[in-house]
Amino acid sequence: MEFIISAIVFFILLYTVIPYFLSRSLGVNVVKRGRDLSKIAFTFDDGPNPIYTPILLDLLKKNEVKATFFVVGTKAEKYPELIQRMHNEGHLIGIHNYVHHSNWFMSPWKVRNGLKNTAKVIKSITGVNPIYYRPPWGMLNLFDFMRRGKYKIILWSIMAEDWRTSGGSEKIRQRLANIKGGDVILLHDCGDTLGAESEAPRNTINALRDVLKTVQTKGFTCVRVDELVEKL
Repeated sequence: MEFIISAIVFFILLYTVIPYFLSRSLGVNVVKRGRDLSKIAFTFDDGPNPIYTPILLDLLKKNEVKATFFVVGTKAEKYPELIQRMHNEGHLIGIHNYVHHSNWFMSPWKVRNGLKNTAKVIKSITGVNPIYYRPPWGMLNLFDFMRRGKYKIILWSIMAEDWRTSGGSEKIRQRLANIKGGDVILLHDCGDTLGAESEAPRNTINALRDVLKTVQTKGFTCVRVDELVEKL
């Protein structure tokens, strides 16, 4: 019995905690930032959202900023016009997964099928096969590492914790006040996932109105993730 319990514990650690430590703490097999200190990349997770994504796209277009959207497959299916608009306006579209569930609590084949289905949805809309992937909450499992050859896993170097409304836009401005060259910034254009608040993206967008002007004043170029990491 003790052997069985030990084996189960070992498997859980191997499947979840060890990949998490290797990726989040050591950056193994993932990209957290770029080397070009003149560029930064804004990334947006969990969408598209019919209310906030169009407003965000308007803001990005006004400021001539290209960004990266890690989309949820079921939402992409529901709002194909927003995926098409992202593509038409020059943004990069990556995979978040078909549903917003942690990879820790899904079997390898369910994660694989989720990636496959989301890629199929995106390609059917844009004609482009996505290769950039960010697991929900950045929680990688063992098989995400084994899948690395097909997808480039993108995490982040700055997280604004913008999924809650507490602190308002000012909290987000403060967390983004020290952006450095090469940073990959994690934000959200949808707030209907577990632990998030539905109105939270409004604060993100309001904060970005100032943040985008500030980073451009500092001389940073806002680019898509593929442009930031192309030489890595």
